[in-house]
Amino acid sequence: MKIYTRTGDEGKTGVIGGRVPKDDIRVEAYGTVDEVNAFVGEAIVRMDAGLHADLIRDLTEIQHELFDAGGDLAQAGKNRQYKVTASMVTRLEAWIDRYERECPALERFILPGGSPLSSALHVCRVLTRRAERLVVTLCREQEANEEVRRYLNRLSDFFFTVARVANVRAGVPDVEYKRGGRVFHTDNEGK
Repeated sequence: MKIYTRTGDEGKTGVIGGRVPKDDIRVEAYGTVDEVNAFVGEAIVRMDAGLHADLIRDLTEIQHELFDAGGDLAQAGKNRQYKVTASMVTRLEAWIDRYERECPALERFILPGGSPLSSALHVCRVLTRRAERLVVTLCREQEANEEVRRYLNRLSDFFFTVARVANVRAGVPDVEYKRGGRVFHTDNEGK
């Protein structure tokens, strides 16, 4: 099989159900999900197999799910068979809760940074937010799997949390935004 087909030379690409311009919102959405996936791979190769075995396992699963999400978003035909489900969102929430227990209480906004791995995971977070914005537009303009939108929303929270975990495990503090006061408070304050 040749890697090049020449079928896209005129500025169109194939989706499940037909051909669309390469700058169609559907293509923008699944293309950005693909960018997220590539950066997740970049984050994984920065990880120590012993220290981050749990993260490598979870992020590898997320890579497969991002591929599924891209496939769901590429479906423009009438007989859609979606793979991203609400149970995947619920599982991400459980992972966030588990990883969050490793982190110190959050009191201020934090800036992307700290350790190189944390920075890479913050890139994953912001790209996921961009993908989510594109999926919001896609869902408003065309039919698409809305579970992908919810999944991406939760996934960005996951990346935020594991970016903090990466700093904790590296022994590096989060970089706090210093131009503001404390914005997050514990439930027990003032009692």
